[in-house]
Amino acid sequence: MAWPARADYWGAYAERACAEWAATANAIAAFEPVTMVAVPGHASQVRAACTAAVEVVEIPIDDSWLRDSGPIFVVNPDGKVAGVDFRFNSWGERFLPYDQDALVSERLLDVLGIERIPSPIVLEGGSITVDGEGTLITTEQCLLNPNRNPTLGRDEIEAELRRTLGVSTVIWLKWGHAEDTHTDGHVDGVCAFVRPGVVLAQTCEDPDNPNYALMAENIAILRSARDARGRSLEVIELPQFPYFDLDGTTLMTSYPNFYIANGGVVVPIADGPLDANALAIIAAAFPDREVVGVPSRLVAYGGGGTHCITQQLPSVGARS
Repeated sequence: MAWPARADYWGAYAERACAEWAATANAIAAFEPVTMVAVPGHASQVRAACTAAVEVVEIPIDDSWLRDSGPIFVVNPDGKVAGVDFRFNSWGERFLPYDQDALVSERLLDVLGIERIPSPIVLEGGSITVDGEGTLITTEQCLLNPNRNPTLGRDEIEAELRRTLGVSTVIWLKWGHAEDTHTDGHVDGVCAFVRPGVVLAQTCEDPDNPNYALMAENIAILRSARDARGRSLEVIELPQFPYFDLDGTTLMTSYPNFYIANGGVVVPIADGPLDANALAIIAAAFPDREVVGVPSRLVAYGGGGTHCITQQLPSVGARS
């Protein structure tokens, strides 16, 4: 994870944002170790807010969405871990500056002592979900957006995903959710693998909601797709769209934007009436894991959820 750093963006919400980042880190730390990247000089702030299970590493950063700016970890057949360092351009040059975030992946891998696999394409971790058996799901809205890789088409992008991530099948959804104005339709706001062959996907029950047609199109694609093993996907529908008001601004929390921990699932919640139903659906999808909701209104204000501010690191062979 990475501690909130862009002070000009958070403004009066900075303290509340830090509290939500800490709550997320502490919830995950109940299941597994957590490393928090912080701007040099801010480690004491993290240590004061987080439990002793959260390790702090000071590395220069511009922003706090390590799912997107940090490395994506892969494991070879011998159990060796490496980190794929895709290029980061701040979601299509959207938030400036991002010079430090463009380097954080390489710097973090150096601190961790993990091999770096550089990639020439722009890609954020929130734009993909994988099953670990060769299947990757993404959205056309994001990966084919000209503000990422304007000279590359679908075939070239798929070839690089195969080279770096070891996938063999790419399923292209059309859309992220309509409210996703920060990331151009990241898939982690609308779909996540539960396990190989099973996905949990956002649906919408209100025909007047702009997400209704978008999510219906995504669901149709998922139901007709086959994964890398040739299986049809089991699709678990998650219909709740939790809108809430933050000082006069209507925002939405994305329940599929959860983090899968060792023995747990940490889910962003809106502190509203739809939370209980969404958590029940997710708990039924993960019967062998403890499902924990964490307040995420300020994370949503920043443009994401629990998955967006975390990045999993396999433990096998991770230290050289």
